Amino acid sequence: MSVFDDVLGDSDSFSEKSFGPQEGFAGILIAASACDGHCSDEEVRGAMKILGRMTLYSRLSEQNFGSMMDRLMGVLKKGGPEKLIQKSVPAVPPELRETVFVNACDVVLADGVVEDDEKEFIDQMMRQLEIDEDRAKTIIKVMVYKNKG
Repeated sequence: MSVFDDVLGDSDSFSEKSFGPQEGFAGILIAASACDGHCSDEEVRGAMKILGRMTLYSRLSEQNFGSMMDRLMGVLKKGGPEKLIQKSVPAVPPELRETVFVNACDVVLADGVVEDDEKEFIDQMMRQLEIDEDRAKTIIKVMVYKNKG
């Protein structure tokens, strides 16, 4: 334990608090951008653009949005995409599960290359978000068309 931990409190306790819907949704998109071991500029820009146009985030001040992103990046840095997903999926309300899946596919496709790690990530998201496989295939086809060219 660090001297800072004695004064400021355990640094892990902040990141261990459960996520709300905003953090859960954003956490999945951040994990999507990092699931192949690196975050491409296109993927990060894509995730930020998606979040920026959602009403879910419209009431967040710039400072609160930044704090939320810092927290998500801290979880990503300490535990990787797996830990971020573990904390994020339960926080996404059922009515936003398909929406976050669609947007995670969009983030993965943003750089034009879908690596094996990204394919595994999308398969994992399909299962954890309880998206029907046929529905997921349709979503993926549409997102591939959207990102073509």
